[in-house]
Amino acid sequence: MTLDTVKHAAETPDTDQPWAELGLKQDEYERVREILGRRPTGAELAMYSVMWSEHCSYKSSKVHLRQFGQKVPENDAMLVGIGENAGVVDVGQGFAVTFKVESHNHPSYVEPYQGAATGVGGIVRDIIAMGARPVAVVDPLRFGAADHPDTKRVLPGVVAGIGGYGNCLGLPNIGGEVVFDACYQGNPLVNAGAIGVMRHEDIHLAKASGAGNKVILYGARTGGDGIGGASILASETFDDAKPSKRPAVQVGDPFQEKLLIECTLEAFAEKLVVGIQDLGAAGLSCATSELASNGSGGMRVELDDVPLRDSTLSPEEILMSESQERMCAVVEPDKVERFLAICEKWDVTATVIGEVTDGDRLEIYWHGEKIVDVDPKTVAHEGPVYERPYARPAWQDALQADDANKLARPANGAELREQVLKLVASPNQASKSWITSQYDHFVQGNTVLAQSEDAGMIRIDAASGLGVAIATDGNGRYAKLDPYHGAQLALAESYRNVAATGAKPLAVSDCLNFGSPEDPAVMWQFAEAVRGLADGCLELGTPVTGGNVSLYNQTGEAAIHPTPVVAVLGVIDDVRRRTPVAFADEGHLIYLLGDTKEELGGSAWSQVVHDHLGGLPPKVDLGREKLLAEILISASRDGMIDAAHDLSDGGLVQALVESCLKGGKGARIVVPDGLDPFVLLFSESAGRAVVAVPRSEELRFSDMCGARGLPATRIGVVDGDVLDVQGQFTIPLSDLREAHEAAIPALFG
Repeated sequence: MTLDTVKHAAETPDTDQPWAELGLKQDEYERVREILGRRPTGAELAMYSVMWSEHCSYKSSKVHLRQFGQKVPENDAMLVGIGENAGVVDVGQGFAVTFKVESHNHPSYVEPYQGAATGVGGIVRDIIAMGARPVAVVDPLRFGAADHPDTKRVLPGVVAGIGGYGNCLGLPNIGGEVVFDACYQGNPLVNAGAIGVMRHEDIHLAKASGAGNKVILYGARTGGDGIGGASILASETFDDAKPSKRPAVQVGDPFQEKLLIECTLEAFAEKLVVGIQDLGAAGLSCATSELASNGSGGMRVELDDVPLRDSTLSPEEILMSESQERMCAVVEPDKVERFLAICEKWDVTATVIGEVTDGDRLEIYWHGEKIVDVDPKTVAHEGPVYERPYARPAWQDALQADDANKLARPANGAELREQVLKLVASPNQASKSWITSQYDHFVQGNTVLAQSEDAGMIRIDAASGLGVAIATDGNGRYAKLDPYHGAQLALAESYRNVAATGAKPLAVSDCLNFGSPEDPAVMWQFAEAVRGLADGCLELGTPVTGGNVSLYNQTGEAAIHPTPVVAVLGVIDDVRRRTPVAFADEGHLIYLLGDTKEELGGSAWSQVVHDHLGGLPPKVDLGREKLLAEILISASRDGMIDAAHDLSDGGLVQALVESCLKGGKGARIVVPDGLDPFVLLFSESAGRAVVAVPRSEELRFSDMCGARGLPATRIGVVDGDVLDVQGQFTIPLSDLREAHEAAIPALFG
């Protein structure tokens, strides 16, 4: 068989090529030929196919994502923004924090354990590539109906994969969510986030500069797992008629990744690295083209030098392989020996596979023949850009007109009590401790807050107590009703959760999960959600530093609910002043902050009691969110509150139950005059929190709220071992605990 070299490709323009099987459209293939001035070689075709895939090129979404770069709030904290492996923010005292959220949705449906495990591994390598030591992970998850047989297949595997990989790395899992909805039945969402810490001077970028510098591939050997994973799994909808996609799922080795982390950080400490890129989606195709494209020269690569687990791999397969635990570093020639010595010390395979050239071409050789000769920018950054048609779906008006506020409500206190117990025992509102107990929250000893707090919190400097908090949130039901405001509600909730712990929100990463971009209704949802998020971040002053788009989360005609997941990172000067969720001291006064309105559209109550989705989601007032956050942060810093919990899914009653159970203390609640007890308990109005105030601080706290114009209503006291809504019902904490904690083990245990 003739090797498909650049020379051979130029001489055989009419050779049939499998561009469609590799995921390219005909016009995309023709565009590749136009760029090259000839047909591509097999290796070039492989590179363009994975790099121009939806997952890698953002070809359907980038026209909308540009808003994040156009609507950038003034924020002195941002050090590195969109376009690098992860965003970086200044958190003070010379420390910088990098964080990002990404998706591994499709692989996790095909192979739950490995799909989720390698999702954790991939996001951690993004953090390492910025020059940071990873310190924590988070995992926002969405599954199908909790009682569906396939959920029983997918969820345990995903949870085991996340726990197995993260625990082996020694990284605490400090946050995330688990949501069940039938819309995710064939398309679970496995989003993974990570946080890393470094000094300002240690930031590294993905670029290959300096002619003569060596390109070193190090980490695991390259195998056949994950070939085409990015382009195949994440760039089309699932269809039962298609062959199994199991070979496209990567296989992870967390122990190899741990060695890779330590090896890389030691090389950074000795200033041996000029540029670095992890090998994730699109493997070597991505690493070589992005490093070369972002640098000041070209690159020559000898593919024969790539260490293989499988000697039968073709050059195309080597370039497309997404084998895990691999990185690519650019190192000056006189530092190569030391770099390789560090790799040997950590038992990490490392090989010089090429060098930076003074040209502008990426050239790859195999058996002495040139098989790739491209402008790397055309591979990495100049792929197709689609302005997909989008239109507000015809059914949107009817959905919004189906007002949840008109649903039948409990007629008396007994029915109210029954519905409270039903709510807290429902899969989405029930305790997730069966899941989160499989993760190590406290390894490394710096975890300050973890599940089931409003936000996870990590100490990053023992001397000063400096710390960071992170929360991830997203409500697909809200976004289905109104994508623009649904995205802003996700942002607001995550922002509020961070502030509730006492941390100041700084910046955002996002994971935008949607159906097929070829459906105009889905593209409308996406466009509206991005617009809403960009506008919201501008108003709150929290820039988007990076993130991920996951499209084609759709089976046949059935798309998932639009699910923008928003991660907000915040900073706290001293973690000892953080505010937990738990009501821990009897006699403390319970205050409700914010305005409670009759807002039940998309609510947990409407789902649990009526299996209903309709109406409008709660209104968004980002000015109020900022004010609430300022009050929560000030009160935490000055010792005016001992507990705080944001109000979101399930409303006030869900927050009260969680705070009571977390602290083992009951609460006596008085319904304020003029407010319907049902609305008080189940409304999901945004911009609200419940706090516990020591009696000695009540005057100072209420004066602060009054002076700032934040409604603050005293609704009760921490007391006893029951939840007592006076004049309505009483429920012993023991009954609440049984309802709240038994649901998930009964389904999956």
